[in-house]
Amino acid sequence: MNTIMRKSVLGIAGLAFAGGVFAGPAAAHAAPTVESGKPVAVAVAADKPAVDTTKLIPHGVQGAQSRIDLSDEQVGNVKAIIAATKKAGMDERAAVVSIATALQESKLENLGHLGDRNDHDSQGLFQQRPSSGWGTVEQITDPEYSTTAFLKGLKQVDGWQDMPLTEAAQTVQVSAYPDHYAQWEQQAADLVAKHWNN
Repeated sequence: MNTIMRKSVLGIAGLAFAGGVFAGPAAAHAAPTVESGKPVAVAVAADKPAVDTTKLIPHGVQGAQSRIDLSDEQVGNVKAIIAATKKAGMDERAAVVSIATALQESKLENLGHLGDRNDHDSQGLFQQRPSSGWGTVEQITDPEYSTTAFLKGLKQVDGWQDMPLTEAAQTVQVSAYPDHYAQWEQQAADLVAKHWNN
């Protein structure tokens, strides 16, 4: 009797194990479920490590957020800002601050002189002014140079990593509209998450 019972228990355990093995791969391809309105994280194998998104917006976004569709040229400028940020030895948060600033200043378009519509002699992605010492027109309309110049200013701001984005950006840019940078933080963070490891 013991032997029969033992074989039955082992048989049931074997079926349960086999069922789990066969169900495992199928379950791995199932769509993620949503519980209480929060998406469930799904592990995905990737060649490159994912960006730690909690570091991109450490203080949470401030106020209503804006978003624009980007052209290939604008995406190219995002990638140039990220490359310059890495070259400067700065992290993803610095790239978020830089991209949000450029979104506000130029909508990520490398603007030349706009004639009567120009804000003094402001040009480039960050609307930097040659007359204010940012560099020559040729320099500030070069995405790598203008980003490096912005980041150099950011590095000089004590504790910029612990500031809300708009405060860090404003300290460098000295804009007439200091609160406007905040509206681009989420799109900037999304762009850094997407392109940092490309």
